[in-house]
Amino acid sequence: MKIFFHTLFAFVFCNFSKSKAMIKKIPGETWKPLMFPGWKQLRKKYALSSSGRVASYYEDIYTDGKLLNGSVTTGYKTLNLHRPGNNGTLYLHREIARIFVKRSSPKQKFVIHLNHNKTDNSVKNLKWVDLDNMILHQQNSPAKLAYKKIQSSRPVGLKLTAAQVRSIKKTLSSRTRQLTIKKLADKYGVSEMTMYRIKSGENWSRV
Repeated sequence: MKIFFHTLFAFVFCNFSKSKAMIKKIPGETWKPLMFPGWKQLRKKYALSSSGRVASYYEDIYTDGKLLNGSVTTGYKTLNLHRPGNNGTLYLHREIARIFVKRSSPKQKFVIHLNHNKTDNSVKNLKWVDLDNMILHQQNSPAKLAYKKIQSSRPVGLKLTAAQVRSIKKTLSSRTRQLTIKKLADKYGVSEMTMYRIKSGENWSRV
């Protein structure tokens, strides 16, 4: 009976020890603390890694840390932390870039995923860019290119004719344009979004 309890205790203790070591090390991975407004008022601490992982811990990542899945908001991984006076959502790709990725210009206020996979938050996949390069990156995403291809081949169901679109593009590209996007949309009976998509080339790229 003593041997049985000794074996049982050893088994439980061994599995308890294994459960404590919940975060395995990844070669080359670096962890850094995640600090945000109100973080000192929380019971746990939080950290982000160069491979895109997020964890909570009390004293040490590898001894009492726990990996977190977080949530997904508009395709991006997020962490929702309720803290006094700062209840909000942290976008993990922006936080990881803030901690690990350098900016070469103050105009670089946007973070892009180089491979267009919004859930891949590894440092090598993140880059700070300005507004123009962010828009360009979005327009070259596989989803956008596929959408453009579908739109360009639509034979029916379009409110505008090719001649109208040519006129609209000419107006939009004019440096002396006086009509706003809204007024131009009202003139042709379409939405402002349609005008923006024509301007960016997302719609009617073949004209």
